[in-house]
Amino acid sequence: MVERGRRKADFRLVIVGGRVYVDKYRPAIQTRDVYTQWGILQLLRLYPGSLPDLELLFDCDDRPRVLAKDFPRPNSGPPPLFRYCSDGASLDLVFPDWSFWGWAETNIRPWKNVLEDIKQGNKRRKWKDREPYAYWRGNPNVAPTRGDLLKCNLSDNYDWNARLYTQDWKAEFKEGPKQSRLEEQCTHKFKIYIQGWAWSVSEKYILACNSMVLYVRSAYHDFFSRGMSPLQHYWPIRDNTKCSSLKYAVEWGNNHSEEAQGIGEAGSRYVFEEMKMEFVYDYMFHLLTEYAKLLRFKPTVPPGAVEVSPETMACHQNGTYKKFMMESLVRSPSDSVPCNLPPAFDPNELRDFWDGNDKSIKRVEAWEDEYWRTHPKPNLGS
Repeated sequence: MVERGRRKADFRLVIVGGRVYVDKYRPAIQTRDVYTQWGILQLLRLYPGSLPDLELLFDCDDRPRVLAKDFPRPNSGPPPLFRYCSDGASLDLVFPDWSFWGWAETNIRPWKNVLEDIKQGNKRRKWKDREPYAYWRGNPNVAPTRGDLLKCNLSDNYDWNARLYTQDWKAEFKEGPKQSRLEEQCTHKFKIYIQGWAWSVSEKYILACNSMVLYVRSAYHDFFSRGMSPLQHYWPIRDNTKCSSLKYAVEWGNNHSEEAQGIGEAGSRYVFEEMKMEFVYDYMFHLLTEYAKLLRFKPTVPPGAVEVSPETMACHQNGTYKKFMMESLVRSPSDSVPCNLPPAFDPNELRDFWDGNDKSIKRVEAWEDEYWRTHPKPNLGS
């Protein structure tokens, strides 16, 4: 079954006796594969001798590829393929993305360091003193939905309450971080999250800012986003009428400042308290352990695979790439065991959770519809 996923994978990773071996099939985008493998090595340093032998396939591209419709029967046997996100129509296994250990190509430091930087950035400007607009900075060229978002920018004709900026990542990497310093982007009361080609790495950084996150609806989820709820951790934005939806959200937030600030702080707490790096490692540990229990064969080192270790990986890097590896290196084993895996939702609990989220989204949409029934909407496209 594992072998059936090979044509979709960038690499195969095998753990045998606590040692890691990689068989690379094709180049990944930037160094996503390198930092993903580095993250697994750090997990083994944190909990040495705790992971069972296993074999997995990993695809570092954005969009899920194991479609549920291709495996309709109970015994269809979809290949287990790990990646950074999935959606309701796919069966890919969701793993923390590479940037938790650093995204060298964009000068974004490892997650533990970024969290501390943003925490300090949040202190520089209290919520009540921030700009009363929706802020977004990113690359609009990766997906049509982002290009559509730019239509909501301030113009001579209308103000949709959005302040949108294009990010030139290539220039940032060549010249050093300037506009991309995440801790310096916590300056607005509202921040927009919008997917890229699939989910976006930016999600966790946006949530950390204490701003009320205006979350443009997306079909994709990463490993942590399914634990969040609209009106508790973020404000839902329609994806087909972004401009008018953003306009109303900012109007609502500025007229209900206490509630808006509360939503922003709740989203930020979720990131700081539930997504500490040790919890990211615990998620990885339980995911890989439960996955290994399902294997019906004894993992062996495939011909052509190369053993990797922190030493061999780091010695082949330099500059920012090596710097981020050193910053994210696990220095010593944990003095405690991984957290206990909580019991799974029963079907009724899970249904209630999703139904509650749907009701919250419909409530916001009803408020928005009522607002636009009594306010003139400009004929500029929304």
